Amino acid sequence: MSSAQSAIEKVRPGRLPQPLTSILAALLAVGVAAFAYGLSSDPQVTWLAFHTNFIYFAALSNGALILLCAFVIVGAKWPGPLRHIAEGLAAWVPISFLLGCVGYFGGDYLFEWLREGAVHGKEAWLNAPRFYITDLGVLAALGLLAMVFLKTTSRPLLGGGAADSMTGFAKRMADGWTTNWRGDREEIEAAHAKLAKLSPVIVILFAMGFSVFIFDQVMSMEQTWYSNLFGAFVSWGGILSAVAAISLMSVLHRNSEAIGSGITEERLHDIGKMMFAFSIFWMYLFFSQYLVIWYGNLPEETQFFLDRLGPQFLNDKGFTPIEWALSWSDWNFSWERFDQNYAWLSMVVWACCWLIPFWVLLGEKPKKTPWILGPVAVVVLLGFWLERNLLIWPSVIKQVNTLYLGPIPILIALGFFGAFGLVFLFYTRVFPSFAVEEEN
Repeated sequence: MSSAQSAIEKVRPGRLPQPLTSILAALLAVGVAAFAYGLSSDPQVTWLAFHTNFIYFAALSNGALILLCAFVIVGAKWPGPLRHIAEGLAAWVPISFLLGCVGYFGGDYLFEWLREGAVHGKEAWLNAPRFYITDLGVLAALGLLAMVFLKTTSRPLLGGGAADSMTGFAKRMADGWTTNWRGDREEIEAAHAKLAKLSPVIVILFAMGFSVFIFDQVMSMEQTWYSNLFGAFVSWGGILSAVAAISLMSVLHRNSEAIGSGITEERLHDIGKMMFAFSIFWMYLFFSQYLVIWYGNLPEETQFFLDRLGPQFLNDKGFTPIEWALSWSDWNFSWERFDQNYAWLSMVVWACCWLIPFWVLLGEKPKKTPWILGPVAVVVLLGFWLERNLLIWPSVIKQVNTLYLGPIPILIALGFFGAFGLVFLFYTRVFPSFAVEEEN
């Protein structure tokens, strides 16, 4: 935020693009209608679809907020206009709290311990008062801090005259955010100092609080299973999703008036490198979790992976990892085993979230090429949506099932996409974007 902020050349409030806005609004309306219909026809599937998309977009938006905080903490200057894209993604964070309140009413369909009580020894943790107070408290705190962060980073732009040409709700919001704005250098520096103090607080809250949130909202769906790495694994998936979303939006906005010409080939290369590196670390977290659980060979731990991978990668082929690896030297592989449980979905998730971004973005040129970087980002975003389905659905529906690709779940997912897109467009198009000088 430092020198880039001071190098503002011009501020350009925009308008919501048509017909894209109408399409997103229609998707939102369809999603709401599907949700209402599903509550009467199949409430468990409906709430599972709602919960999956709620977790997906909450993790993605909070991941974008963490990236913004990281840029501030390290004093990164290279993102330039990419920061504005990340801010548009982070604008969803307060809405996650509201959706968490809606999800309260579907808890009995998702969590066995809410219906039948917690297993012995976990009653103090798995109970409704502690569960909802903690999780909604985390979402509320992150939402409040996100609003403070966005307000602080936008005040110099809005107070510089961008709010004068706004109308309606955007005008009222901008006026509220710029109350008592003086516009002098001291106040701009004070805003930068506030962001520098606020960012570490948000990062710490995310690292600790959001992990607990994931433990509750996802891992507790199978109350006998646990993994200390699970919170970090899912949270990092959210950060990687945010990087992919920034990459995709960077490609789509290269020639738009909202962002300007600041999205250079070098910036595409930088965000491409982040997506490449972060996908490797995500796979590392997964394999670390898998290896420990496989080696322990405890039924209460391995069942989670058995439901999702099938027996193909969980067979006891030796007492040590070396013996297990050697047993595969003759390629003793049975494709029929993938027909069990959700194994094929697991393979697709691995391909989308790690294999494709790793191999395609391995060289320098693909990271700089929009028609390569954009599709890879789409693949990663789709992969993590499937991954959220893979984490949640088998905990409730054990048999081979593709309900997560049924009409109601798909329509609900489209509704979430429409709402998320509208929030992103509002923040990035109506709120000001700015052109900055190229960093040395």
